[in-house]
Amino acid sequence: MRPLTRQRLRLSGGTELSFIAAGDASKPAVLLLHGFPGSAGYFRDVMPELSRAAYVIAPDLPGFGESDVLPAPSFPSFGQAISELLDRLAVGPRYIYLHDFGAPVGFQIAMQAPEQVLGHIVQNANAHRTGLGSQWAPVMDYWSHPNPENEAAATAHLTFEGVRNGYLGGMPSEVATRIPAETWEEDWREMQLPGRMETQRALVKDYGNYVARFEEIAEYLARWQPPSLMVWARHDPFFDLAETLSWMEALPRMEGHVLDAGHKLLETHATVAVSLMVDFIGQTQQKSEGTQARE
Repeated sequence: MRPLTRQRLRLSGGTELSFIAAGDASKPAVLLLHGFPGSAGYFRDVMPELSRAAYVIAPDLPGFGESDVLPAPSFPSFGQAISELLDRLAVGPRYIYLHDFGAPVGFQIAMQAPEQVLGHIVQNANAHRTGLGSQWAPVMDYWSHPNPENEAAATAHLTFEGVRNGYLGGMPSEVATRIPAETWEEDWREMQLPGRMETQRALVKDYGNYVARFEEIAEYLARWQPPSLMVWARHDPFFDLAETLSWMEALPRMEGHVLDAGHKLLETHATVAVSLMVDFIGQTQQKSEGTQARE
């Protein structure tokens, strides 16, 4: 297996997007979308094994990792950037990994071309209001009343301690000790680069627009019923566990697994997660091939 290497793509708007692509491009594609805080490096421990079964694309979202900041960051503009990447790589049908901030981007891409979606892998991603627990109150107040005081409360997590909490928050100590400090220290270093904090603040605000699309997303899920795998971290301090039931009600055939992990599930449970992902891809491909044979 070749080592994972980064590539860069200059987008039509002039900024550059950093990404990792691995595997045989003739195989089904898997688009891996990270959340906050992080980059494509979040998938470093699943990409080698996953790329044996699929063509894997993991971008740094704009303003994260090694990707440039966009002039007007928003989830739709992120979706446009990643869609351009997929077009330039000639990626057709794809599985889309939905996680945290990656979910609004992934849904933007999926709902533009639902016939191209082979399935979703859902890891601690909101698509229903049940995921918005009491911890979201300051952010929701900001969406309703976007004044400086509410903005300060909604973005209070944009500190070194907040980035660290993205990795360790809510986790049992014996699980938390498995994550080296270098991971969140690197995220914090990257967040200090020009334009990065402004990007984070813009996304906190724009997430309210994403929540406003939940009914539209529900219609997409109800109509298309995309094959889906849930790999959920039960100790996530941001997304309530009740969200898992909403997902499974929306997608009655969804395969669901709840693991003893935190928000950054792949930092501690990559081996379990990638095994489930490879099996899911294999099973859905077999079903698809069987359907095509009958037709």
